[in-house]
Amino acid sequence: MTRTLKTLAATAALATSLAVGACSSNDTTSGHQMPGDSMTAMGSAPATPSGAASAASAHNQADITFASSMVPHHQQAIEMADLALRQATSADVKKLATQIKAAQDPEIATMTGWLTSWGAAPMPSGDHDMDGMSMDGMMSAEEMSALEKASGSGFDRMWLQLMIKHHEGAVTMARTQLSQGQSGDAKELAQAVIDGQTKEIATMTELLKTSL
Repeated sequence: MTRTLKTLAATAALATSLAVGACSSNDTTSGHQMPGDSMTAMGSAPATPSGAASAASAHNQADITFASSMVPHHQQAIEMADLALRQATSADVKKLATQIKAAQDPEIATMTGWLTSWGAAPMPSGDHDMDGMSMDGMMSAEEMSALEKASGSGFDRMWLQLMIKHHEGAVTMARTQLSQGQSGDAKELAQAVIDGQTKEIATMTELLKTSL
């Protein structure tokens, strides 16, 4: 009996030792990865930036067409604004010219940046005539020459008439971008063009009626 009891006691001790060892092993593991910790770790891992980058660069051919043609369009508007700042006699015309430059210079930089990131480039400024027709309100070389030669109130009136036409072309281009483009940033700029230039068209139309 004594030998049997000793055997049983030794067996029980061994079982207890194994159980404690198993618990110790589980505790060590759980210190690094408790049930649910693996999910927490996965859930808290930073998202890869590829999705955001892809969304930011998402664009289509309509976006490229809008930016590549609007850059030279804006550049011509600034050229016309510079003429007004040098030659206009009307303070209202000079004010409008300053306003146009302030709005369109940063937009040119923005669109040029998009085109670079999209692997595209602005359309050459000499390509705005298609089949002899002026595209989207761009001034022909003859119109620009006539404006440069004008002076006094005649310059002011001609400048307003041509800039209204120029703005109307920009608004048309911007509306096409809203309906066909994919880039959210390009659509936002298109809406800004519509809002800002529509107001300027109204101002210039009123000046022609009341002041010149």
